[in-house]
Amino acid sequence: MKKTVFAALAAATALAAPAYADGHGERYVMITHTQGTDPFWPVVEKGGRDAAAAVGATLEYNFDVSGDMAAMAALIEAAAASDPDGIIVSLPDADALGPAIKSAVADGIPVVTMNSGLESSAELGALMHVGQPERDAGFAAGTRAMAEGVTKGLCLNQEAFNTALVDRCTGYFDAMGADLNQIDVSNDPAQIETRTAAALEADESIDGVLAVGPHVCEAATKAIEAVGADVHLACFDLSPGVMDMIEDGRASFTIDQQQRLQGYMPVIVLHLYNNHAGLLPGNNIASGPGFVDKSNAAAVKELAGIDR
Repeated sequence: MKKTVFAALAAATALAAPAYADGHGERYVMITHTQGTDPFWPVVEKGGRDAAAAVGATLEYNFDVSGDMAAMAALIEAAAASDPDGIIVSLPDADALGPAIKSAVADGIPVVTMNSGLESSAELGALMHVGQPERDAGFAAGTRAMAEGVTKGLCLNQEAFNTALVDRCTGYFDAMGADLNQIDVSNDPAQIETRTAAALEADESIDGVLAVGPHVCEAATKAIEAVGADVHLACFDLSPGVMDMIEDGRASFTIDQQQRLQGYMPVIVLHLYNNHAGLLPGNNIASGPGFVDKSNAAAVKELAGIDR
């Protein structure tokens, strides 16, 4: 998304904020598919809370620690029953979450999807989507990995049910002209390390690994070191640990989807929509992808896990 669009949204926010000087703002509910262990999501939540504070709204942030999609659908239904001014929801599984989202829209509640589910957002009735085109991001990662010498890859997916993560892996191998080679490593760092090490030992021709989450990347580097493999490691998203790995050369790069924007922009979009006669950007907002590598890691590092 061009900088001019973000600038226009920011300017509109600044103009709208005084309308809530009396303290009676809107209430928005954000629901994501985290289990509470991934360092990615606190940055999204912070973005949403910062945006709500900017426009005088309140934000409720919910997730189910089980990671179960039926439980997440129940959270969406409960949010809709509370009659909020809008719902913001990640969409890793459109089949499981779609009916709850459609029901909320049918009840007149504006919905913005974010992070995952770009392809299904409009058909479920959401106003728009804020996030990264995931297959394109994976393709960019694969293109760069090949340029850096990778000939055979392995993708580590911590949420096999999550279509966004599968798209990242698919794009990586599409760029290489190769079949998908993906394993489910779970969200448990110990299992990530064990399963990654086993895969590398089973096929010594693997010379490239893509980890589609920051905690996955941190665990993967331990597995690579444990088996003594000479492997190109690329990541998705940021954490202090990933920044250290890039700076010391254990990881080549990470794809930054700027998750703060995924929390911040939906609140702004809903606020403008509710208060300015349905005002909306003309398209979905692409929050990424962008590369973080040795050339810019130092500048980004202080924000990793906070605002990036």
